[in-house]
Amino acid sequence: MIDTTDVLTPEARTFLTDLERQFGERRIDLLAQRAARLERLHAGELPDFLPETAAVRAGDWRVAPTPDEIADRRVEITGPVDRKMVINALNSGARVFMADFEDSNSPTWFNCIDGQRNLTDALERTISLDTGEKQYTLGDNPAVLFVRPRGWHLEERHFEVDGAPMSGSLFDFGLYFFRNHGRNGRYFYLPKLESHLEARLWNDVFVWSQECLGVPQGTIKATVLIETILAAFEMDEILYELRDHSAGLNAGRWDYIFSVIKKLGHRSEMVLPDRGAVTMAVPFMRSYCELLVKTCHRRGAFAMGGMAAFIPSRRDADVNAVALAKVREDKEREASQGFDGTWVAHPDLVPTAYEAFDAVLGDRPNQIERQRDDVSVGVSDLLNVAATPGEATEDGLRNNVSVGIQYLAAWLHGSGAVAINNLMEDAATAEISRSQIWQWLHHGRFTADDVLRITDEEMKSLGEGYSEARVIFESIATRPDYVEFLTLPAYDQLVADEAG
Repeated sequence: MIDTTDVLTPEARTFLTDLERQFGERRIDLLAQRAARLERLHAGELPDFLPETAAVRAGDWRVAPTPDEIADRRVEITGPVDRKMVINALNSGARVFMADFEDSNSPTWFNCIDGQRNLTDALERTISLDTGEKQYTLGDNPAVLFVRPRGWHLEERHFEVDGAPMSGSLFDFGLYFFRNHGRNGRYFYLPKLESHLEARLWNDVFVWSQECLGVPQGTIKATVLIETILAAFEMDEILYELRDHSAGLNAGRWDYIFSVIKKLGHRSEMVLPDRGAVTMAVPFMRSYCELLVKTCHRRGAFAMGGMAAFIPSRRDADVNAVALAKVREDKEREASQGFDGTWVAHPDLVPTAYEAFDAVLGDRPNQIERQRDDVSVGVSDLLNVAATPGEATEDGLRNNVSVGIQYLAAWLHGSGAVAINNLMEDAATAEISRSQIWQWLHHGRFTADDVLRITDEEMKSLGEGYSEARVIFESIATRPDYVEFLTLPAYDQLVADEAG
């Protein structure tokens, strides 16, 4: 067992326990509502804008102002909470570092606790690391720190309240805010929301936590990732629920694709081609991004662009040139659409992202004043998956098998962000990989024998150490019923391995 006494002090434990008792039951109820909605979708219902919240969408309201230190967010970098990553990201030159307890973090108990230590040291400007070969220290003018807790669906089984595991979301948020509210630990990203009611729960958590700790209301500012197809229909409502605590919305592209398959993948018109063909320029993705920018700017909120997953190469000039060109094209498109900033996964991409946004922003901190009145996005636009060009190919199937197994193996060994084929893969891209396999099998694009054959071939090329990951990945991707999150059975195995 690792020593947690410096992090999980008696006072911290009391705060976390009270937080779970206050809000844990509402979380469970909202997850039940998710499950019921999924059943209705699978029975034929399609997503739509909510008639009961039409007044919110039509209303003339704006979110509360944000602090000056986050007025300019033109380039943000993301990554897990290990010590080296935290230092390098804060020193990268990006305006914001989103430290991630979610999709790029394997939630081992060590990672979750040590990550809290690292973030406190970062806020205190004392963080350093000596690897024996190199020393890492914090430079001048580090990025502003945002933190992404785990999604509502995940638990923290190493911390129980009244005999049941605590919410992973509440654990990550609560421990960080309790420890750091006096150190400007106030900025968050909120993942995988599916409704404004889930945003309301987060807002109530913020209000309660600020009141409990004597922090002025509105101190916390949170950016919501719009990374589910259902949340795309409730962007106004999500901003409204969090309006006193809002720092805008983010286009979480990879989870969004995963969500489309999860919610609508049983429908024949929703079959997607190879992952590489589902770019931000295809109709349903472009529509979602343009609606996000329009919605945010109408409400005075930040519209943040998505992740560039390409990794530049310091060894291969040709690979590097291709990666930088693709990132530049992606970021120029986002800046032209009106986004106020964007994400990158690697420090070497920061200058390229700056070039794209500097060219549009100039000396302005953001584009919030730019209203996208030219945008008109309706239900059919958001659901126009059928217009996505491309095919499901054997190369695409092979890539999904290889990436999924490689990523899951790394995740089970404690790494949640993994470089594979010059792309930074995280849980979201692994979710796409296994979901596409399930969808293609479900609609007869491939057979179970095809998947078995390709998996056997890929396992031979990967070598030793992937058997456990294969069992989990294959069982989820090929079973008739759809498993909602890959990380749920994977977490079972992770906890079992830790206990063993």
